[in-house]
Amino acid sequence: MNESDIYYFNLLKKEVASTFLKNYSASKTIKDWKGDEIIAFQEDLFDKVKGKVSEKWFYTYFKNTPEKLPRIDMLNLLSNYIGLENWNAFKSKNKIEVKKDLKKQSYKILVTLSIIISISVYFLFQTKNQFKFCFVDAIKNEAIVKTKLDIKVLTKNESPLYFTADDFGCFNFESEEDHITFVVQSQYHKTDTIIRHIKSNNNTTVKVIPDDYALLLEYYANGNIKNRVKHKKQLHELIDNSAIIFQVFGNNIGIELYTKQDFINFTTLPTTSIKHIKILEKKMKKGKIVKLKFIIK
Repeated sequence: MNESDIYYFNLLKKEVASTFLKNYSASKTIKDWKGDEIIAFQEDLFDKVKGKVSEKWFYTYFKNTPEKLPRIDMLNLLSNYIGLENWNAFKSKNKIEVKKDLKKQSYKILVTLSIIISISVYFLFQTKNQFKFCFVDAIKNEAIVKTKLDIKVLTKNESPLYFTADDFGCFNFESEEDHITFVVQSQYHKTDTIIRHIKSNNNTTVKVIPDDYALLLEYYANGNIKNRVKHKKQLHELIDNSAIIFQVFGNNIGIELYTKQDFINFTTLPTTSIKHIKILEKKMKKGKIVKLKFIIK
């Protein structure tokens, strides 16, 4: 079918649907009709113009996109159904409208093509900056590969983007901006905010300062001190008296709150169950731990 045939036939289908919907309830779009709706249309067509269409014909020409127009007798039948003498009368009635609509469609196509070309040209000449960073321990001067490093990229007018360093302790990021701002943190290192311009991106090394409190706390909590009296004293000095301490259980089954003394007693018991305490979160104030979250793995 040429462009004109497609337009007229689609318009005819819309008017057939409108005529049917004057007395029946169905979807406004004829291609969505099925079952009882198709049967009701067949009966209504016969009652009004004494003509019939098979269900196969309905699916071929109304439910799908046909490659050619139906036979002229069927087009005349459908034109009769909507109150016109024949197919030619239908086209004559809508001749002015089709010219206007085709002009609109041509205009829309030109506008769409212009937008596509503009976008293509933009992306063709738009280059992205490649940022790469590798993180090392500021004290040991070694790549941080055994500890998970969380990276939060801060973007302008958007929510932060979250990443983790790879197995080599590195992080890659693509951006149209000429600079990047991100926050790097881990359970054993101090949180730091890094700002780097693309011109200085040849220096890919980022030194992260260890968090001595976190390291000491896990060292004590996992029973690495033989002298338990000294162990308790060191934990007592490290933790604030009013600290909020809680244990997180796996599979989201809940938490358990601890007082400072309960936590110290718990971590100094001579039992094999206390082997792998992992510190998940820690908050310091005036050199004391005031909030602590941990899990046993």
